[in-house]
Formats: sequence, structure tokens, C-alpha cells
Amino acid sequence: VQLQAFGGGLVQPGGFLTLSCAASGFAFDDLAIGWFRQAPGQEREGVLCISRGGDRILYRDSVKGRFTISRDNAEDMAYLQMNSLKPEDTAVYYCAICGFASRVIVAPYNHWGQGTQVTVSS
Repeated sequence: VQLQAFGGGLVQPGGFLTLSCAASGFAFDDLAIGWFRQAPGQEREGVLCISRGGDRILYRDSVKGRFTISRDNAEDMAYLQMNSLKPEDTAVYYCAICGFASRVIVAPYNHWGQGTQVTVSS
């Protein structure tokens, strides 16, 4: 199982950024895929999770209306569109196999890949 996030960078508050996730080594279209983030000194947290068919999405409250997730099962890719970015969105972002609960959770059989740094600062 490999999930590699890329596309991060430095963006000003109020700006936008799109992250991409390349998956390999498993049946991508059989599993829910999500985005997680970890800010310095904090625990990793779930941000969004999209079902295998894309018909169900779970959002973290703090990103509702600003972030969207999508997936391309033909290409084994997932995307995170981030709008109206805030300094508190600064973190390393990871894509992962996720699950649906009262919040976005990581699947027990996920393997963490390399994340991508997003810095929101003026």
C-alpha cells in the first residue's frame, strides 16, 4: 500500500491550493480515501474522507465550505481542493485509507506515506 501526497506549498491567507494523492499497491476503487493533517506539536487529525464511489463525504467541521475532496478511480488519484485558507490550516497533509465514524478516522490497514507541507502565511 502506497499513498503519496504532493502539491503543497506556501500560500497567503485567503488563498487556495490543490493537493494530489497518488495511490498504488491496492485496489484503490474498493476503499474510502481521505486526507489527514498534522500541525507542529499536535496529533494527526482527519480532514475529509470520500467513499469508494464518491457518493459520501465526511468533513471535519473546521473545513466545511472551504475544502473539497474528489477522486479519479480510473487513475488511482485523489485530490484536495482547499479554498479560503487560514493560518491554522498550516500542517503536513497526508492522504490515507480512511473510515467513516463520528469523525474521519484512519483505516487500521493504512500505511502512512510521505506527506506534503502546506504553510498559510502572509
